[in-house]
Amino acid sequence: MSTSISPLAPKHVPDMPDVAGVRLATAQAGIRYANRTDVLLALFDAGTVAAGVFTRSKCPSAPVEWCRAHLKNKARALVVNSGNANAFTGKSGRAATKLTAEIAAKAAGCKPGEVFLASTGVIGEPLDAHKFAPVMAGLAGSARAGGFHDAAKAIMTTDTFPKVATATARIGKTAVTINGIAKGAGMIAPDMATMLSFVFTDAAIAAPALQAMLKNGVADTFNAVTIDGDTSTSDTLMMFATGRAEGCPRIVRASDPRLKDFRKALQKVLANLSEQVARDGEGARKLVEIVVEGAVSKASARRIAMSIANSPLVKTAIAGEDANWGRVVMAVGKAGEPADRDRLSIWFGGIRVAHKGARDPGYDEAAVSAEMKKPEIFLKVALGLGKGRDRVLTCDLTKEYVAINGDYRS
Repeated sequence: MSTSISPLAPKHVPDMPDVAGVRLATAQAGIRYANRTDVLLALFDAGTVAAGVFTRSKCPSAPVEWCRAHLKNKARALVVNSGNANAFTGKSGRAATKLTAEIAAKAAGCKPGEVFLASTGVIGEPLDAHKFAPVMAGLAGSARAGGFHDAAKAIMTTDTFPKVATATARIGKTAVTINGIAKGAGMIAPDMATMLSFVFTDAAIAAPALQAMLKNGVADTFNAVTIDGDTSTSDTLMMFATGRAEGCPRIVRASDPRLKDFRKALQKVLANLSEQVARDGEGARKLVEIVVEGAVSKASARRIAMSIANSPLVKTAIAGEDANWGRVVMAVGKAGEPADRDRLSIWFGGIRVAHKGARDPGYDEAAVSAEMKKPEIFLKVALGLGKGRDRVLTCDLTKEYVAINGDYRS
């Protein structure tokens, strides 16, 4: 965890209301870090349902496998630790998840299969689950409504600020709350979600409907963010619905028209959290929004946008405040998607720098240089081939990224 807050951190941090049926507590278990909280326990009222999307990595962590195996169960507890990912840990990793769930279940008064788990931190180091035992009973006893800011802090690794978001929605005549927390700053090219994110609501929504909305919600939020092109072994996004909002009708289908406002609010929370991940990219000094339009399809636009966003040459040029459109042309060309050099146009900010396969005739170096000094950079590519359009977020690549990751295990 960095001691220097990213210059791109949000200027306003929202007050996080309570979510009926959710209680939170954090503690110092000494998993890896000294003198900071590194364990989060969330307790849920009986009847809470869970939904989740997880990494597509072929080397998933033990907690990811645990959650997948128990996703159809009711949820009574969530345990998250930072400092150790419990990934690439073999049989000992699976034993650690089982022991953690048993320790938490005893403290929460539920079954181990009703406990969900997530871990983040160093890959390949065995997780000593016995460290949870001395703090778990205290966590369960002290868990209270609220505390979302503290919860977000407890799951940080190289993050420089806790990430929280909230929204309200109406289902029928009932107002419901959606709160979310996230962590992520490096090893971010989510193939489902971010490294870790948890969303809580008091709405009464059946698990299949919740799952469908969550899966759809990540496409243009978490899956449209990249820091460094690397997908984590531990990517986990889970949502819990307690059904405790007074008077809330129970929704069983994601297509229910009464979910229209809820779906918008959920999308708002996911978008907010995913943007905060981009703003906290390791060593980042600039938030970069990339829009590709005129592609043959949205999927093609996404692949081209990601090719640009993941290019070290593009990202270092932006870090150096250099509007080097040649690097953008390179990234478009290598994406393997339909493109026509002589139809291509590129903008930095609102300034067109390249048009129809050449430098724009009206190019003004001073104006573009001023645009590149801004903390938020808008980069647009128009392909001129169709109606496909997509948008992704990334950040620049600085020397600090190398320093952070060169020393990560030290």
